[in-house]
Amino acid sequence: MSRNNVKGNRINGEVQRVLAQVIRGEIKDPRIAPMTSVVSVEVAPDLKTCKAYISVLGNEEAQKNTLAGLKSAEGFIRGRLAKEVNLRNTPTIQFVMDQSIAYGVAMSHKIDEVMAQQRAHKGVEDEDEENFGGA
Repeated sequence: MSRNNVKGNRINGEVQRVLAQVIRGEIKDPRIAPMTSVVSVEVAPDLKTCKAYISVLGNEEAQKNTLAGLKSAEGFIRGRLAKEVNLRNTPTIQFVMDQSIAYGVAMSHKIDEVMAQQRAHKGVEDEDEENFGGA
C-alpha cells in the first residue's frame, strides 16, 4: 500500500496487531520461538496478499523452525485474522524473516572495531611525536 495512504496504514497496523497477538498467544507449535515478533506488515492494495516481516531472537535454526511453524499454521492464522479484522478479502500471508535488527547489530560492531583501530593508531602516532620531539 502507498506510504501516504491513511486507510492502508490503518489496515497494515491492524493486521500487524492481530498477527502479533495470534503468534504470541494462540499458536501452540513448539517450532515457533518464544521471542518472535512481527516487525511490520505490508498488505497489498487489493487485500489479497500480505507480507509479514518476522524477527526471531535466536540462531539460524530457531529462525528456520519458526518460519516453518508459521507457514504450517497459516490457515489458522488467516482464520483468526478474518474473525478479528473486517476486510473484503482475507489476505494470504507470506512470512519473511526480517534481518534488519541483526544487520544493525553487525554494523554497530564493525563501526566499533574501526573506531578502536583508529584510536590505537592515533595513540601510536602521539607516542612517536613525544619520543622524537615533534616541535
